[in-house]
Amino acid sequence: MQIRVGTSGWSYPSWRPGFYPAGMAPAEFLGFYAGRFDTVELNTTGYRLPPPDQFRRWAEAVPNGFRFAPKLAPRRLTALPGLVGRLAGLGDRLGPLRVVVTEPADPTLLGSLRAGLDPALELAFDCRHDSWAAAAGVVAVNDPTAEPFRYLRLRDPPYSDAELREIAAGLHPPAYVYFRHEEAPTAPDYARRLLDLVSGGLPPGPSAG
Repeated sequence: MQIRVGTSGWSYPSWRPGFYPAGMAPAEFLGFYAGRFDTVELNTTGYRLPPPDQFRRWAEAVPNGFRFAPKLAPRRLTALPGLVGRLAGLGDRLGPLRVVVTEPADPTLLGSLRAGLDPALELAFDCRHDSWAAAAGVVAVNDPTAEPFRYLRLRDPPYSDAELREIAAGLHPPAYVYFRHEEAPTAPDYARRLLDLVSGGLPPGPSAG
């Protein structure tokens, strides 16, 4: 039961040297990132799923307790179980699945999607149709009437210290929070500052630099 904070992706050369050290090879980015944060969004999986070996390599590059949050955007929701099965290479590093739902609001839809999947999976439904009541930028999690965890995507930088304090005050575990990638390394900076506010420090690992 905790609040995890990270960014939308990690493989950005433009974050070097502001976040990644100057001269660091891109192959080293994930390990460096995982020493400072304990979760990250995998947005690329919403467009094309990498081969199974890639998921295994990602999982091997991060420590125990780290969680990947893959995006899944099935063209047909009936295809969701097959897509989830292809994430097996992440093993216990698999965190919440952000499932994009473009269908209109239906009180039975989210429950029917869960019924075909492992009940232990953490599912965050990103309901895109205007008929859903979820607030902009926040996904409806599992059953919108009973959220076992919160999944928050912060997409509108810049964030002032006062805004980050307000966000921190509204967070309660369990929760996942992700800051949008920009060309400058603002997202990891916001994530570090929010972590300081909610936990009094960064996750165990090398000191941020």
